[in-house]
Amino acid sequence: MTSELDAAPLASLPTTRRAILVSIKRAGASTAAELASRLGITPAAVRQQLHRLGEDGLVVHRPETDGPGRPAHRYELTPAAEALFPKRYGDLTAELLGYLGGPESDEVDRLFERRGRRRLEAAAPRLAERTLDAQVAELTSILDEDGYLADVEALEGGGWRITEHNCAILTVASGYAQACSSELAFIRAALPGASVARVAHLVDGAHVCAYEVRPLP
Repeated sequence: MTSELDAAPLASLPTTRRAILVSIKRAGASTAAELASRLGITPAAVRQQLHRLGEDGLVVHRPETDGPGRPAHRYELTPAAEALFPKRYGDLTAELLGYLGGPESDEVDRLFERRGRRRLEAAAPRLAERTLDAQVAELTSILDEDGYLADVEALEGGGWRITEHNCAILTVASGYAQACSSELAFIRAALPGASVARVAHLVDGAHVCAYEVRPLP
C-alpha cells in the first residue's frame, strides 16, 4: 500500500520537509518543538525547514500565547500544501458515473452535455467582443485556470496550437470517452470563428492533449 510519504507530488519534496508536512497533516497545527520530538531531529533543524516551507507558501504560523514566556509559533498547512496530498476525486467521480450506467449510459451523456453548457456559459463573457486571436489567448487562460496547464503558440501559415500539458480529469477520461469529446466540443463552441482539430491525445498515448485552431475562411 502506498503511504503519504511515497505519494506524488509529495515525493518530489526533500525528505525532511516532506516529513514535516505529513506530521502537521496527521497531528494538526504544531510547534517546532512538537515537530522535532515527533520526527527525532533538532528544533533548530525543524525551524530551518519550516522557514523554507514558509517561503514556498506551504506553511503559515500563528503565535500561541498561552502560558508564561515567549510565545511559540504554531505551524499550519496552507491550501497549497493541502493540494500536495493525494486526492481521489477522479476515482470517486468515475465510481459515481458507474452508478448511472457507465460509459454507454444516456444519463452520463447528458451530464457531460450539461457540464459543457455550464463551462461555455462561464467562458462566454470573457470571450465576447474579442478578435479571434484574443479569444484563443483568453480561452487558453481559462483552460489553464481549470487545471489543464495550458499554453498556446502561433502556427506558421496562420492559426494556433493550444496544448494542455495536464489532464485535470484524466481518471474519468480514461474510462469515459464523453470527457474527451466534451472537451473538444467546448473548445469548438467557444471559438465559433475557427475550425478546431485535436492533434494529440493523452488517452491515446501522447504526453499532451493539443488542438490546432485555424480561422474559418
